[in-house]
Amino acid sequence: MLAIIILTHNEERHIARATEMAKKFASEIFVVDSGSVDNTVNLAEAAGATVLHHPFVNQAKQFQWALLNAPITADWVMRLDADEYVEPDLAAEIVAKLPSLSSEICGVNLKRKHIFMGRWIRNGGRYPLVLLRIWRRGTAEIEDRWMDEHMYLTSGRAVTFGGGFADCNLNDLSYFVDKHNKYATREAVDVLNRRYHLLPTNETLSAEGSSRQAAFKRFVKERIYNHLPFWLGPLGYFLYRYFFQLGFLDGRPGLIYHFLQGFWYRFLVGAKICELETALANISDRDKIAELSRLTGLKL
Repeated sequence: MLAIIILTHNEERHIARATEMAKKFASEIFVVDSGSVDNTVNLAEAAGATVLHHPFVNQAKQFQWALLNAPITADWVMRLDADEYVEPDLAAEIVAKLPSLSSEICGVNLKRKHIFMGRWIRNGGRYPLVLLRIWRRGTAEIEDRWMDEHMYLTSGRAVTFGGGFADCNLNDLSYFVDKHNKYATREAVDVLNRRYHLLPTNETLSAEGSSRQAAFKRFVKERIYNHLPFWLGPLGYFLYRYFFQLGFLDGRPGLIYHFLQGFWYRFLVGAKICELETALANISDRDKIAELSRLTGLKL
């Protein structure tokens, strides 16, 4: 009925949790690993997942490879990150509702919650994050971006299920900071790519093809936020999240999360854009991609 695709690299802390829950409602589980040196592959295979191996470039290209190469036979496909898991009520909802959806329904949006330092971050605009995560096989594609890539429908429309769907990374703050530092580089590349048209993209996010929330956030980010002074956007965004969207109600974990993810990370993206743009200023357009690749270490 439903195939799940999980991308992994050194995810031994999460993969058993994700796959054990997935077995309750999925008929196929595919783990696409990019060279883990921990116990990820053994744990995935022990859980009954089919493990495929492929070198990593970025999330979008890795997931697109999985869509093209995983031997999926199920009618429906689900994208699941290794540090995410489906709660029992959503698993039951998927089993009960998915087979009976009418033919014009080709996608299912899920309401993702974020667990940080053991606390559900309910405020600051972080719940629910409505994302297209389930679709009929062959009716959805992934955006070709270096960061913040979304699935979108190429036909049909989506409905939303209400069960629990959680993002709960069990690693420490050092891991969080390192991960977001890498994310900031990739997002800076995306911004510069759109600014200078360096690489081809297929960004087609819309309310019809994904969720209204995701499409609206993308519109605000690219049409308004990215045109603000790099110091003003992060400050305004943090204050809006923490006070107007009641992020302060999330307690000490909320303060740490909203500051790091809502201010520090956004400021870091802006700073990296400034640094990279300065480095590219006197380089010809045809050489910008090679130089950007050298500076970031990304395989552009």
